[in-house]
Amino acid sequence: MIKHKTTIALEPAPFSIKYEDHLLSMGSCFAQNIAQKLQHIFYTVSINPFGTLYNPISIRNSLGLLLNKYEFQEEDLFFHNGLWNSFQHHSSFSSSSIDETLEQINIELIKARIRLKKSNTLLITLGTAWVYELRKNHKVVSNCHKLPANRFKRKRLSVQEIVDSLGPLFEYLKEYSPELNIILTVSPIRHLKDGFVENQISKSTLLLAVQEMVQKARFIHYFPAYEIMMDDLRDYRYYADDLIHPSQLAIEYIWEAFANNYLEEREESLRKNIYKLQKAMQHRSFNPNSSGHQKFVQQQLKNVQKIKTKVPSLNLESAKNHFLNQLTK
Repeated sequence: MIKHKTTIALEPAPFSIKYEDHLLSMGSCFAQNIAQKLQHIFYTVSINPFGTLYNPISIRNSLGLLLNKYEFQEEDLFFHNGLWNSFQHHSSFSSSSIDETLEQINIELIKARIRLKKSNTLLITLGTAWVYELRKNHKVVSNCHKLPANRFKRKRLSVQEIVDSLGPLFEYLKEYSPELNIILTVSPIRHLKDGFVENQISKSTLLLAVQEMVQKARFIHYFPAYEIMMDDLRDYRYYADDLIHPSQLAIEYIWEAFANNYLEEREESLRKNIYKLQKAMQHRSFNPNSSGHQKFVQQQLKNVQKIKTKVPSLNLESAKNHFLNQLTK
């Protein structure tokens, strides 16, 4: 048979993710895509507590903030274009009220700090080796918030700078949580604003740094999302309209590869039941008060209870309340 594409063969993962586990996902949009897929089927996941992060230094700094008891103060913010912003956070945290901005930042910080203590799987997606430093203090920012370009110095991190930045922190995290496994990925999203050649050099730098860290520590693993997108799905039909981000079909394809490789095989039947439950939650009845729909709702509540009995740690309150609200009084 003629082959029409190459397929990435994944080595079996040396560990598996179970429903009782806690996960923290940080990094680029791709980290959010995978984490949302996990969250959709009720895995306990904390997603990007600082918003989307792209470069290794910002990820290192953010993890460092989770490991200490620091809380953001007024002097950590700056006012620009009618909004209070943080250089450590995505613009989704910005608002016109300094108190509101600080409250949102610190609530997420405290929640993520608690989650990190419980996490035994850390999913990190590196997006770019390019960083922006503030000229006044040489600190790398996570987001420029559309400030004038002359306030920043743009530079590309070296392989060694990335390894020296993340490697010791990962070792500390392992001591902090002995059961921890770290999954590193390089984002398949191309940063074409950097330029085609510069983007490729950046991705190559990240890949070399990741490979070095994986070789040094058995608890650090690599999932080839970048290679799957670039080689297995080498066609523009797998891209969104901007020709930069993966399409929904590509995300599903990469997610299936991730799930098949990392999710606990013995929980496959449980996941199938949860997928069915999610599908049932999307069902919209033309006559919610009909006896047929009420029987359907009662059955789904029984299904929720069955799943909860198998894995008591699962938080199924959203599903339970969804169906309880449809019961006729």
